[in-house]
Amino acid sequence: MSKTERERLVELLRERSFERKRVVLASGRESDFFIDCKQTALTAEGHFLLGALMFDALDGLPRCDAVAGVELGGCPLASAVSLTSFVRGRPLPALYVRKEAKDHGSKRLIEGDRALVPGMSVVMLEDVITTGGSTLKAVDKITAAGARVVGVVAIVDRLEGGAEAIRQAGLPVVSICTRRDFIPDE
Repeated sequence: MSKTERERLVELLRERSFERKRVVLASGRESDFFIDCKQTALTAEGHFLLGALMFDALDGLPRCDAVAGVELGGCPLASAVSLTSFVRGRPLPALYVRKEAKDHGSKRLIEGDRALVPGMSVVMLEDVITTGGSTLKAVDKITAAGARVVGVVAIVDRLEGGAEAIRQAGLPVVSICTRRDFIPDE
């Protein structure tokens, strides 16, 4: 019996991205484990699997016109889903949301902004959700640009309240994996 795409993704994440170690997360919280999804997303197989699984996860959310990822971890996700969407006959542009506007050149806060149309619906793509704070900041930036965020797809929900915070902000969340795929409940 062959592995499902999700099973293979979890295997890759365990091999390449998951570590038991003390770390301070972007949220400022301390943790005894770290999941660096970029280590998986930036492999050819990981990029393929994430594009397919995250594109499929869009079916669990309101229909969207584009996908967006927050720099840096969300950028390869947006590209992978955009490529998959084209291959599957439903092309979705990718947007990259910067944490801060560029201080030179275009000074853009959102890359791919020429695809933005007022009122268009966008799904945010996240690598890991902890508190939901960075996701909600990115949602505010997309909204300020005139689009509507209609949901969030994450690779991993750490089960630390982030998905609930995003839902409380009125956005549905779909996660491909949770902390339990790496650390079973004790």
